[in-house]
Amino acid sequence: MPPAKKRPRAYDHLRTRTAVLAQFAHVRDAVAALTPEQLERPTRLGDWTVREVAAHVAMGLGSVSRFLALPEPPGPGPGLTLLRWPSATAAHAARISEDVEGLAADRPDLTAVYEEVEAAFRADVPASGTGERLISTRVGTMRLTDFLVTRTVELTVHTDDLNTALGLEIPYDRQALAASTRLLADALADRAPGGSVEVRVPPFAVVQCIEGPRHTRGTPPNVVETGPLTWLRLATGRIRWARALADAEVSASGERADLDALLPLMG
Repeated sequence: MPPAKKRPRAYDHLRTRTAVLAQFAHVRDAVAALTPEQLERPTRLGDWTVREVAAHVAMGLGSVSRFLALPEPPGPGPGLTLLRWPSATAAHAARISEDVEGLAADRPDLTAVYEEVEAAFRADVPASGTGERLISTRVGTMRLTDFLVTRTVELTVHTDDLNTALGLEIPYDRQALAASTRLLADALADRAPGGSVEVRVPPFAVVQCIEGPRHTRGTPPNVVETGPLTWLRLATGRIRWARALADAEVSASGERADLDALLPLMG
């Protein structure tokens, strides 16, 4: 019998909006203090320098206002579920990279860009609003609240990219980190449904995945455990499964506790 599907996790619209703004503010303040030399440093994202990563963060938040400015697509509901968003992004990577490089070249004053997109976001996504409106994104039609959850992933992952490239300690908003971790953990369970492996990312997420004998009581025979940042790096391809195991950044016990073939979840 196939595993029963769980009801998708619900995210609070206002809490998610707050988390997006909080994480964006952390990056905004750090980028404002960077020197020209720091902006030209390489990153782990191919040819992108710190400037491109910083521009991508601004573009990611700005996309909310851009999509809200378009006519609301007709119902009956979202064409893209939140759990399918991670795998849908890869097909658009080349176009996104093109747009980011254009923004970084055309708008060298990143402080001004950050001010503009933040002001637009606050105006277009008011604290008194709801997130049920449908928007047409690059990858499909989504509910506004769901799209804001995707912004927590973008913001948190690129905060880590900047910290790694520059040796900084830009803070991580707890709610943004939690939402990012939960979304990508749930996406794993959606990609490989089952109950034979328990994946733990304390303190934010626990999911079961992969077909096989379902664990019901006691200590699970197949367990994967890691921290939130390592999980985000694995899920987005920043590090590989074998390296994370070798560096003791992830523990895996049991013959089925191997996620190598399932990762990354997004490119």
